[in-house]
Amino acid sequence: MTAKIVVNGLYKIFGKRPEAALEMTRRGEAKEAILGATGATVAVQDASLEVPEGEIFVVMGLSGSGKSTLVRLLNGLVTPTAGQIIIDGQDVAQAKGEVLRQIRRNTMTMVFQHFALFPHWTVAENVAYGLKIKGIAAAERRQKALAVLEQVGLAAWADSLPGDLSGGMQQRVGLARGLASDPQVLLMDEPFGALDPLIRREMQDELLVLQKKLKKTIVFITHDLNEAMLLGDKIAIMKDGRFVQVGTAQDIVSNPADDYVQAFVAGIDRGRVFTAADVAADPVTAQLHTDSAQVALSRMEDFQLDALYVLDGDTLAGVVTHRDVAAALRRDGPGDDALGASLITEFPAVGQDAFLHELYGPAGAGLPIAVTDDANRLLGVVETQAVLAQLDSDSVEDPTAGAQDAGKDGSQTKEVAR
Repeated sequence: MTAKIVVNGLYKIFGKRPEAALEMTRRGEAKEAILGATGATVAVQDASLEVPEGEIFVVMGLSGSGKSTLVRLLNGLVTPTAGQIIIDGQDVAQAKGEVLRQIRRNTMTMVFQHFALFPHWTVAENVAYGLKIKGIAAAERRQKALAVLEQVGLAAWADSLPGDLSGGMQQRVGLARGLASDPQVLLMDEPFGALDPLIRREMQDELLVLQKKLKKTIVFITHDLNEAMLLGDKIAIMKDGRFVQVGTAQDIVSNPADDYVQAFVAGIDRGRVFTAADVAADPVTAQLHTDSAQVALSRMEDFQLDALYVLDGDTLAGVVTHRDVAAALRRDGPGDDALGASLITEFPAVGQDAFLHELYGPAGAGLPIAVTDDANRLLGVVETQAVLAQLDSDSVEDPTAGAQDAGKDGSQTKEVAR
């Protein structure tokens, strides 16, 4: 996937002797020692990252970790001491004057924690502000503002004043203003940090819905790990201006790089981090019209399964249990339709992106959970034990460790797409 943003060896040092402080930083000296020797503060040190087009890259850390300085470096509000910031082939670190202004106007936009709406302008006028700066005519500004307000569910409030809106609605206006100029890159600096928890969660969900449709490249700054885990395709955890770990939510929770990261993830709700795809095993299956009930029973015994999913060609037909198939064979013998007669067509099924907490209900059905795609093809199977094991923070590193090798005895396998 093409990288939209590439950052290489980025440093930002505030103070009167940045070159001396930079040299000390590169030698590995501590921030406190550098401050004492030079009076300079190291805000960002040796940060490198790549953000593929259309993904959300979340930077998180505690106050003073350097995350807000980093996002200001990305849009040129702060000039780096060293390093490259390449966005669509242009080095923002070297851009100045009109070149930098054009990058800001046409390529990226910022969405801040504080909405900074003009109180005496209507919602539509606030949304159209960036378009006005670009010199777009009033009628076209209005049309584009209304279109983006429709996207965020605020078209009915277009002619209201910001003061008439709740905090969450005002933040949606701020987001709409950022989207109105159709930027390729969104830089979001703790945009939901001032919101109440319930409204904040609604905004997070709304951002994900919008992102599925708009596929913007987003750098999202937060101090909230749960927010990072929910939103980020990749997450960078910062400490003292450095990235201490970069990876997916699953990578970071399963394999924290050090004690600092371990402390962060200790209380995380793993049910909202891991998905069905993370715990699914390759399915052992039978074919409805070509495999006999005896074949299905033998396959369950070979793989020590209580239940087996049955396919009709490439699509999922249902599930049979060892108990039902064995009873049918004892009662009716190996008839032609013994497998079909045992078929359960009401079974638990989820998509591969379903989070583990969404599997709690289906897991109570007493059957393994089918992981399916939109065409009702079986991608994997989740056993109840796999869900419980992943929710245990001391569980094995590989959530599918111990899964049966389903590629023998004629059974069909499909790798779970991730």
